[in-house]
Amino acid sequence: METKPIPFFRIWKIKKEEKKRKAVGCSFIFWLTVVDRAVSTTGVVGRQLKAVKAFTAAWKEACGSTGAVNLLIPEGTYVIGPIKFAGPCKNVSSLTVQMKASLKSSAYLSKYGFNAGWVEFGWVEGLTLTGGGTFDGQGVKAWPYNKCPVNSNCELLPTNVKFVAMNKTIVRGITSLNSKFFHVALVECKNFKGSEIKISAPAYSPNTDGIHIERSSGVYISQSLIGTGDDCISIGQGNSQVTITSISCGPGHGISVGSLGRYLNEGDVSGLVVRDCTMTGTTNGIRIKTWANSPGSSAAMNMTFENIVMNNVTNPIIIDQTYCPFASCASKAPSRVKLRDVYFKNIRGTSSSPVAVALECSKGFPCQNIYLQDVHLDLSSGEKHATSLCKHVQVKYSGTQIPPPCP
Repeated sequence: METKPIPFFRIWKIKKEEKKRKAVGCSFIFWLTVVDRAVSTTGVVGRQLKAVKAFTAAWKEACGSTGAVNLLIPEGTYVIGPIKFAGPCKNVSSLTVQMKASLKSSAYLSKYGFNAGWVEFGWVEGLTLTGGGTFDGQGVKAWPYNKCPVNSNCELLPTNVKFVAMNKTIVRGITSLNSKFFHVALVECKNFKGSEIKISAPAYSPNTDGIHIERSSGVYISQSLIGTGDDCISIGQGNSQVTITSISCGPGHGISVGSLGRYLNEGDVSGLVVRDCTMTGTTNGIRIKTWANSPGSSAAMNMTFENIVMNNVTNPIIIDQTYCPFASCASKAPSRVKLRDVYFKNIRGTSSSPVAVALECSKGFPCQNIYLQDVHLDLSSGEKHATSLCKHVQVKYSGTQIPPPCP
C-alpha cells in the first residue's frame, strides 16, 4: 500500500506588532506571534525541522530586541525536536514567553545529546514563562532505554524543560507530562520563582524527577501539583536559599535532598526551607540521602522541614547516609557528607511501614543537631504503633513524639 505524503503542515512565521506600553509614554512593547501557515511537506522529520527553525527565528528576534518583548506561542499541538532558547539577550529587564500551545517531544532519541534538554533556556535575565501550555515529553517509548537505575555509567535521557545559568526567572502555570528523564531542571540559576506548575508521569516512570535543582540560589517553588515516578522535588549539590512551599506530591519518591556526595568537589547545601506540603502514597516523605564511600567531603546544613502532612507514606522521615542503588556498590565505607542543624517540625499523618522515622547517619561523620519537634505519625493500618530507628545521630526532641524517640 502506497504511503501518502502529508500535504499540509503548520509552520510559523513571525508577525510583529507594536503596542504602546500603557505605563510608559513613548516606549513600546514588541509582540512576536507564532502564527499558522500551510505549506507542503512529506515527512515527520521535515515538519519538526521547520518547527524548530520557526521557533528559533522568533526567539532570535525577541532576544535581540532592546525593548520589552512578549513572545506568544498560540494554542495548537506542535511536535518539535530539541530546541535551545539561548541568551544573553539585549533587553535584561522583561522578556515574556506566553506558551499556550501543547508541545510534543520528538520520539527519536538519536536527536538528543548527552545530558541534554529537550526545551532549554539558558543565559537569559528577566525571563517570564507562562501561558498555561504543556510540554509533553512522550516518554513512554523512551523509558525502556533508561539504564540509570542499574548502570552507574548510563547515558542520561533528555529533560523536558531545562534552565541553565538563568537570573530573575518566573515560571508560572505550565504543565509537564511524561518526561523522558527529569521534567524540569534548574542548573546554576539565581532568583528563580516557580508556581502553579503541574507535573505528571506514572509511578513506574524511571528517573522522572519533577523539579531538580542544582548549584542554584534564591529559588522559590510554590503552589504546584506533582505526581511522577521519582522525586517530586530533588535538591542536588551546591544549592543555597531554596524555599519549597505548598506542594502536593504523589505518586513519587517525596521531596529529597540529594543524592549528595557521589562526585568529588561537590558544593554544600544550606538554607533550605520546605513547608506546608502534602505527600500522598509516596515511597518517601522528606528524605536526605548521601552516598556511601563518597570521594570528597561536603556538608548539608541549616535545613527546615515544617508543616508536612504524610498520607500513607512508606518512609515519612528518612536520613539515609548509606545510599547506593547499584549492585556494584561493594564498599560500604561511611559517607563523608556532614549533616547538621536539620529541623523537622510539625510532621503528621500516617506511615505505611512500621519504621516511620529512620535516621541512619554516617559512622565516620555522625549527624549533629537534628531536631524533631511535634511529630505525630501513626501506622496506616491502625495496628500497633510506628517505631523509630537511629544510627550515628545526635537528636534533640521536643513536643509530641509519635513514634517514641530512639532509646
